[in-house]
Amino acid sequence: MSDLTSLESAMVAVPTAPKQISALQSIMAGAMAGTAVDTALFPLDTLKTRMQSKAGFAASGGFRGVYSGLTTAVIGSAPGAAMFFFGYEGLKKTLSAVMPDPQHAPVVHMMSATGGEIVACFVRVPTEVIKQRMQTKQFTATSAAVKSVIHNEGVLGFYRGYFSTVAREIPFSCIQFPLYEYMKRTWAASTDRAAVDPWQAAICGSISGGFAAAVTTPLDVVKTRVMLSQRNPTGAQSSAYYSGITSTFKRILAEEGPRALFSGVGPRVMWISIGGSIFLGVYEKTKLIVTRDS
Repeated sequence: MSDLTSLESAMVAVPTAPKQISALQSIMAGAMAGTAVDTALFPLDTLKTRMQSKAGFAASGGFRGVYSGLTTAVIGSAPGAAMFFFGYEGLKKTLSAVMPDPQHAPVVHMMSATGGEIVACFVRVPTEVIKQRMQTKQFTATSAAVKSVIHNEGVLGFYRGYFSTVAREIPFSCIQFPLYEYMKRTWAASTDRAAVDPWQAAICGSISGGFAAAVTTPLDVVKTRVMLSQRNPTGAQSSAYYSGITSTFKRILAEEGPRALFSGVGPRVMWISIGGSIFLGVYEKTKLIVTRDS
């Protein structure tokens, strides 16, 4: 489910350079964008998670209770998205000064997105663990899910799947954001403007996000399996227990075949395509408002 620029100047005749966005403004814009997407498209995320579960779609809840875990998602969406854009915009500004050559733009965007994801996952992963366990009907109340993690796994249990999440998010962002930035820059240049409108940025976000989502679905399946795994109170491990990115990938491939690695690809692509449109459109619109009023 997931970056945006200070609206780069295009090579046109006397363009008006967009204002640089401040750290506070990027946090505000990111928080609004993240909350908008997570609340609007939560049912698609639930269906995707249930399709990727080892227990299977029907056993994980099917089409019932598709808003299970929404509260947790909303709690984590604003700070998670805010931290991503804080890191992304800050690194992009710094790296653009170090590597100003337009040929280096994809590298700048990849490195910025990577840094943003690493920071954001410190906030995102704990809420993702609780959210996904509720989505698959392991728990019906947030408090019960939280107590179970603390009792059976300790505080570190909230960061179960952190590295698999980062391993998914970095390739995703390294595909999405260079493509997103390139599409925006090309579209703006074709219309002799310094920047695209928010609705145009939304279209760019939808296309780039959908493509990145399809390509990284196997990593998302691995992340979901690891996050849904939990230790029994006795410390024993069930057959549905997964640990480690490489071992989980190999086990799914051996036990269920290559198709299982693309479980939920349809809802994931649909969710992120629509979500990318809302997320990046809202972000760019909010940036426009806050920089104009500042």
